[in-house]
Amino acid sequence: MTGAEVAGRPSPPGILFTAFEPSGDAHAAPVIAELRRRRPDVPVWAWGGPKMLAAGATVVEATGADAVMGAGSLSKVLHHARINRRIRLWLAHHQVAVHVAVDSPAANFPICRITRAAGLRIVHLVAPQIWAWGPWRIAKLRRLTDHVLCLLPFEEEYFRGRSVPATFIGHPVMNEALPPLPPPPEEGEESPEALPDGLPRVALLPGSRPAEIARNLPSMIAVVDGLRREKYPDLSAVVISADRRAADLARASMAAWPGFVRIEIDRLHDALRWADAALVCSGTATLNVVRHRVPMVVMFRTAALPWLLFGRWVLRSPNLALPNIVAGERIVPEFIPHFGSDEPIAAALDKVLTDAFVQEGQRIAFARIAALYESRRPEQTAARIIEDSLPRDPR
Repeated sequence: MTGAEVAGRPSPPGILFTAFEPSGDAHAAPVIAELRRRRPDVPVWAWGGPKMLAAGATVVEATGADAVMGAGSLSKVLHHARINRRIRLWLAHHQVAVHVAVDSPAANFPICRITRAAGLRIVHLVAPQIWAWGPWRIAKLRRLTDHVLCLLPFEEEYFRGRSVPATFIGHPVMNEALPPLPPPPEEGEESPEALPDGLPRVALLPGSRPAEIARNLPSMIAVVDGLRREKYPDLSAVVISADRRAADLARASMAAWPGFVRIEIDRLHDALRWADAALVCSGTATLNVVRHRVPMVVMFRTAALPWLLFGRWVLRSPNLALPNIVAGERIVPEFIPHFGSDEPIAAALDKVLTDAFVQEGQRIAFARIAALYESRRPEQTAARIIEDSLPRDPR
């Protein structure tokens, strides 16, 4: 049990994780499991999600169910202000030595100010993307961290060059083992789990957040529907949903569901092994596509006005899709942010489906990206650094 006493001695000061999105829950869980294995005597508490709970953390408050990208509405700001007050009160009654802020810098930076004032050491799991936008935030990060655990290879040098301790640990998506292939069906029998057999085969990954699905999936389906009507009459498409909730959101995003598009729940790897190409909402899902060497087009539909008024002035990275960021060049077509006609996306996907030179170029680039992550164990490296941040046992 977290925080159990050992041989009559009180538990040492503990570790507090704060994560506010499902992706943060997924990033933190294997690190927590490794910490529990390495230091079962150290309490691990969390503002977090179900994966962190299953990994062995004591979840003080559940988070992440209504996660959105960006700063959010006034109600979201007030919601986080209330969380911050509860964390401040909670810290007054618990002995904590290390705060692990997981991604979500807009939510976590105010908490880091609270934990720093309380004398905690701070480790950031997932680096704030200061290299992409808001470089002035580096001074804030320097004040509010003792170590940044980086998921992208170039980030370690970037932060260390700006006097921020940092370590590239790898990425849970890139470094976890792929599940084994399912057994083949018996001779003469079709597997009940078989995916559609129409060609070409396109995997649609619309994201997991409600706003992502609502904005991107209708465009994705419009793209493959147009290609099917105009060029590929046997095209089949699969929407990959992480869970039942995401699948329900996907269905609700469409007034009418086309018969050639199937929704599959929790079959990401099966669908990517099946696919000839993928149309992907920008985010971590692109790295899974890289691992499977599936040629892709990346998109993220958003409103034009916020981009024109704000986004284009603060974003500094020439590329916004993760494969292009890691590669340092445009290796996959990206439409981020995207507003207006879907015709350019359809044209890019058509080229990915038909041009063998484009397909092979992407696969070669994906292999180079994968090589950057070889032999990394993110959960072990992260747990070791967090453990080293704990106070030394005086015994």
